[in-house]
Amino acid sequence: MKPDLRCLLCFFLIISLQLSHGQGTANRRFEVKTLIVFFDGLRPDYITEEQMPNLFAFKRTAAWGKHHHSVFPTVTRVNSASYATGSYPGTHGLLGNSIYIPEVAPNKSIGTTYDDLKKIPPATAGPLLTAKSLGEVLADAGQKMMVFSSGTTGQAFLQNHTVNGAVVNPDLILPESFKNQVLTEIGLDSQGADEEMGRHKWITDALLKYGLVKNGPLVSAIWFSDPDGAAHEHGIGSEQAVKAIKYVDGQFGRIMEALRTKGSGERYNVIISTDHGFVTHTAKPGLVDFLIKEGLKKDKESDDVVVAEGAIYVKNHDVKTIESIVAALHKQEWVGAVFTRPAKEGNAQGAVKGTLSLDLIHYNHSKRAGDILVAPNWNDSKNDKGYAGTDFSGGVAGHGGSSPYEINIALLASGPDFKEGFTTELPTSNIDIVPTILHIYNLPKPATMDGRVVTELLKKSQKTNGTFQKLLLKTEASYPWGTYKLSAETSVLGGRSYFNYTKTERMPAR
Repeated sequence: MKPDLRCLLCFFLIISLQLSHGQGTANRRFEVKTLIVFFDGLRPDYITEEQMPNLFAFKRTAAWGKHHHSVFPTVTRVNSASYATGSYPGTHGLLGNSIYIPEVAPNKSIGTTYDDLKKIPPATAGPLLTAKSLGEVLADAGQKMMVFSSGTTGQAFLQNHTVNGAVVNPDLILPESFKNQVLTEIGLDSQGADEEMGRHKWITDALLKYGLVKNGPLVSAIWFSDPDGAAHEHGIGSEQAVKAIKYVDGQFGRIMEALRTKGSGERYNVIISTDHGFVTHTAKPGLVDFLIKEGLKKDKESDDVVVAEGAIYVKNHDVKTIESIVAALHKQEWVGAVFTRPAKEGNAQGAVKGTLSLDLIHYNHSKRAGDILVAPNWNDSKNDKGYAGTDFSGGVAGHGGSSPYEINIALLASGPDFKEGFTTELPTSNIDIVPTILHIYNLPKPATMDGRVVTELLKKSQKTNGTFQKLLLKTEASYPWGTYKLSAETSVLGGRSYFNYTKTERMPAR
């Protein structure tokens, strides 16, 4: 053989070996898959051996983030978008379960169903979320994500809004090309006497069929809409709520059994969280009706002041109107924390006296945030089942406020990459889930992600994240009737601030 031919063959052999090695490395990089599980409205004190034996058993050997946080406002769509993007609402721009997008509806808020959300990009000539999501990062790496949800279409869609892989929900299956296959192979949901339980079983069936399979996506996520739904309607600790808790725990048991039967070739990290906690409700006036009664909004259809849940948008950001609304709110016993735009960028104090800033709670989106954000007042009162936490909101029970009962939630993780039976007191948040997953897969963290890697829970981590400090921030405003006082506690770790709760107090004038 001629020398130049031998050299050429050697060159191709080296290149072939390098490509083979690179492919092997890539395969090993993604050999452990990820399953994310959300139980909607799961308070940490629900996780008992009697109510949730499967999750209780999981917790006994899992890594546990004991100081874990819901993203405020503590509502579902905010947290689904926040976990999916690893960022706060001030970054991703999805600010509530109902939102104000004037390009879509100039004088009222809109909902956040899939049908509502898909109107936003064409109306604004911009993205739905102003932060990059896990689904998009995985797409860049040639990997897929599949979401399975028994809740609303909006909550399901926001977890994977570019539909890299699939979204499977009883009322929404994307892409459309996947719909017939799912309905043919899985059938319709709600088979049986209890429609809601049927939805939970249906999405579990779909996860086992399409997600947790050898050729399935790198990341699967399943979101059970209970115990949230039952607790909203019947109350915390009610017979119906306990039944729902036990049922979704049973579906989780099915999932864990399926994972146990897999061979060593299919390994999974399982990460568990929830969107928010739960409190008992005591009726309050509606915010729109209150503002109209006080002469601060013309009527329900007027655009001078627009309300979207607790967010208040004042036309042209009129300072006098904003101050008048804040003063009226401060006097009401049912009103808790009041937030306004920061006095200075990054400042914890709000521009209006007696308020804290939207920056403090990571809510101050440059284009979509309102002028005022209001949380209901709360206390430690127990309901008839012994569950502490009550606030002034309509309905039987719910969430959305700034009490520790709604913000304090559980983070659990188990699998090849997580420490076994380890507990951390360091603060974590739903925005930290995706950065941690990306770190495990050595994928780049987008600049828009506010969250951190929870290295303290990872086996291979050689560094600790140090200690954290709790800070209490205060403000107050005096009126002829008395003084309104507001405080907020945060946990600060490495320059990152985690919002714990607020507390309000009214002191009558002497």
